[in-house]
Amino acid sequence: MGLEMLSIDLTNHCGKQCPFCYNHSTRDGGVVWKPSEVIGFVKDCVANGIKAVSLGGGEPFEYDGVFEVIGALQPIVYLSVTSNGLPLDDAGRWDALLRNRPDKIHVTIHRPDSGSEVDRVTRTVARLSAAGIRSGVNLMVSASAVDDARRVYARLRRTLGADQIILVPQRFSDTPTPRQLASVAGGQPFQSPDCILGCRRPERFCSVSWDKKANSCSFAGGRQRLARLQRPDGRSGQGGFRRLRLKGRHAATARNQPIKTIDLLNNNYKMRKR
Repeated sequence: MGLEMLSIDLTNHCGKQCPFCYNHSTRDGGVVWKPSEVIGFVKDCVANGIKAVSLGGGEPFEYDGVFEVIGALQPIVYLSVTSNGLPLDDAGRWDALLRNRPDKIHVTIHRPDSGSEVDRVTRTVARLSAAGIRSGVNLMVSASAVDDARRVYARLRRTLGADQIILVPQRFSDTPTPRQLASVAGGQPFQSPDCILGCRRPERFCSVSWDKKANSCSFAGGRQRLARLQRPDGRSGQGGFRRLRLKGRHAATARNQPIKTIDLLNNNYKMRKR
């Protein structure tokens, strides 16, 4: 089975600078990708079987060329963006988004214990929906804030379907157990990374970092630098993407892996894609 889903971190810059960020993104984070490089690389990947691309970061809407990238790629591949949503409060960025729409935007709640953050993300998702842009919420869950996450999930479900909310376990510290994650959804089926029951290499997913390194997971070590972004002759074909041999340890990512709808309490598992 070949790779079908690709995540690209456009930048290591993020104005929010969460202390638990797996990507260690900061307000002083770097930018390596040029928009033309992202576009050329993804086109080569699409020619070699990639069917869905997720843009992340850092904060992708703080990347200067993000709307050029979206405008060029959305017509040729399913394109989603994972964002904290803060840049979309800027009128100029919002207008640019309306002109260059991805297929879906996932807005992340990093702090379910913060009422102001939950209110802001809820408003942003409603605004995206009113503008005709498909949206959803990534709800980060830490072991110490399960009760807060449970209350926020119940609130989100009043206006969003279960297929629009992804429960993302915090990694590397304060990580919830699978049962704690399941309790957030009140024992009902929910969406989460495919690896919550065990770390394993995804068969169809590849993650490419802000500094042009690749692995089969956004959290995994042992990333390999891309030898090149396209074929030397510039044509679509077996470029750097096809030459990757991914290795290293593999942990979870919530972006474009297959999603498992899980009822942990009844041990009833069903595979589904976003």
